[in-house]
Amino acid sequence: MPGHRKLGRTTTQRKAMLRNLATNLLYHGRIKTTETRAKEVRKVAEKLITLAVKEKDNYTEVTKTFKVPQKNAKGQRMKEDVNGKRVTVYDTIERTVKVDSPTRLNARRKILSVLYPVTEVPADGRKKRSLSKQINMADKLFDEIATRYVDRPGGYTRIIKIGKRKGDAAEEVYIELV
Repeated sequence: MPGHRKLGRTTTQRKAMLRNLATNLLYHGRIKTTETRAKEVRKVAEKLITLAVKEKDNYTEVTKTFKVPQKNAKGQRMKEDVNGKRVTVYDTIERTVKVDSPTRLNARRKILSVLYPVTEVPADGRKKRSLSKQINMADKLFDEIATRYVDRPGGYTRIIKIGKRKGDAAEEVYIELV
């Protein structure tokens, strides 16, 4: 007997579907799906959360200096003449940056190998590239989700049955983070 359900899909389709469901579950916190899919995505999501909880505080903070170009009111880089050449003017900024330890970096790469990238669009419905932003799901797992479950030994998801679906009578459920 296999260790997973086939869900009527080929291997690549099944993996893509489970990655998508896991990404949406961790991003939204709750999704509606069939019972068998929920039981499979629970395995994937709980492993990712466990990995994030173990490596939550495994980093060091380092102060680094960056050169950032000065910009004018229009958002263009400011230039000045130096020895007859037009050169960009830079400011130096100091920032504290989190530097991952090797085990946390490995965990981050494992998480990113499973989860899809998420682009958040504005709430008003206009899908402009300039207004949309990329969400780093690994950072969300480490900073938001893992901090909620530090004291919990496991069981990070809950499945709530909501009845049969009209059409094919498949049992539908909500799977949510506890």
